Parts: sequence; C-alpha cells; structure tokens
Amino acid sequence: MHPEIAAHIARFPIHIQEKLNVLHAFIEQNLPEPTQKMAYGIPTFQVNGKNLIHYAGYSKHIGLYPGAKGIAAFAAEFESRGYQYSKGAVQFPLKAELPLDLVQDILVYLQNKA
Repeated sequence: MHPEIAAHIARFPIHIQEKLNVLHAFIEQNLPEPTQKMAYGIPTFQVNGKNLIHYAGYSKHIGLYPGAKGIAAFAAEFESRGYQYSKGAVQFPLKAELPLDLVQDILVYLQNKA
C-alpha cells in the first residue's frame, strides 16, 4: 500500500480502517498492475497511468468513486440494493458488509471502458 494511503486510512477509527483496508486490498487484487496515489485527497487506483477508481471513508459510509459513466452503468443496481448515489459516487453504509461482488462488477466495467 502506498505510504500516503496507509497514513490516510490510519486517521479513521478502527472499524472504518478495517473496511477501507478490505476495500483497498480487494481493488488492488482485481486490477492488472495498478498504481496507487492520493488524488483529490482520497486513495486512488490508476491503470495505464489513468485514474480508474477512488474511494474514501466517512463517519457513516464508504464512498466509491468510479466516475460518472461507472455510476450511470450501475444506477439500477444501486437503487435495487438501496445505496445512495450521485453523478460520480456511491455510498456503502458502514453498518452493512461491503458489496465486493458489486465492486468487482464495477472494476470489470471500468477496465473494459478504459
């Protein structure tokens, strides 16, 4: 994990750190040769030198930022699962398990569109 990302995650309470670490490891394992950095103040994964996906922790949710096209492609899925979302982000409540199956689908979509 990139040192700046590790320091960023360490600022959160333990229960949020755990979810952020799980999400980070999952994304890292499911992208081909990703690079990591902080961009826009949040952890970011790049593939082939381009930002692909970002994530962030908050007091009540984990935000995933797959960009406007990624959100549009999965809006119906977000609605069916009851997730709040906007033009560029989806919120996963901390009280629920991370939907890694959905994250996997988003990653596949983003790689095919990159």
